Amino acid sequence: MNAKTPSRLEKILRAGHLAVTSECGPPRGSDIGHLAAKAEAIRRHVDAINVTDNQTSVCRLCSLAACIRLKLMGLEPVLQMVVRDRNRIALQSDILGAASFDIHNILCLSGDHQRFGDHAQGQNVFDLDSMQLLQTVRRMRDEGRFLGGDPIERPPAMFVGAAANPFADPFEIRVPRLAKKIAAGAEFIQTQCIYNVERFERWMQGVRDRGLHEKAFILAGVTPLKSAGMARYMKNKVPGMDVPEEVVKRMAGVPKDRQAEEGIAICIETLQRLKEVPGVAGFHIMAIEWEERVPEIVERAGLAPRPAVA
Repeated sequence: MNAKTPSRLEKILRAGHLAVTSECGPPRGSDIGHLAAKAEAIRRHVDAINVTDNQTSVCRLCSLAACIRLKLMGLEPVLQMVVRDRNRIALQSDILGAASFDIHNILCLSGDHQRFGDHAQGQNVFDLDSMQLLQTVRRMRDEGRFLGGDPIERPPAMFVGAAANPFADPFEIRVPRLAKKIAAGAEFIQTQCIYNVERFERWMQGVRDRGLHEKAFILAGVTPLKSAGMARYMKNKVPGMDVPEEVVKRMAGVPKDRQAEEGIAICIETLQRLKEVPGVAGFHIMAIEWEERVPEIVERAGLAPRPAVA
């Protein structure tokens, strides 16, 4: 059936522009005003906005409802969907729900284990894994059929994405795992936030060696550090994160009231370096509860204004 996605994000990437995405976390309640304000603040500086799906296994307003609100504001959301909480029926149902509001981007994820969140006794589902979810969205879009085989009256026109972590161990399987996600149907990739640029460059060399950058668009992830304490926490406590000691020392080497600005400077320097890495198609800026700094980061990194596409 090959339904064509009218995603702005896809158009930006296929036109050869460096894409810029960011993300917003839904609230821990039903008042969506704060989320709307964060999204409005970055509207003109990004091509699409990810909405996280109960990130870190902490219960929040559902990603789908938040995406609908952003869509109604005239913004382009990326629906993040984890397989932790839903079986294949619910997953396909929510995909159709998003499509009914003309939400055209989806990021397929496993989801953090519930033991890390605020409902440690909750039962996970994992009826499908993240790669099977990729296959499911592509089947629904390209073949116009549910997993059970029945036809879909209006197939979802989704631009399909996945996440990649170039820094998790063992490093040797990182590129083969990316290849599997692309083979499963991923069309764009958003990476874990990058502090060890040298290691990311080695990963990208492996990506290019297998021609994977020609099969999917790679969006390099960055997260500005607010403090030396945040840098130490991410280095020592967050699995799959690679924060070099020199980055921690640089953050700690300035007064506390200047550390946030130093973190912004490191982020911009990282973006400038990543712009020179062959195969990088754009950037995913994850400014955690710091969305108001995204416009400045985008501008200082030479990524503004965002291009127009038909």
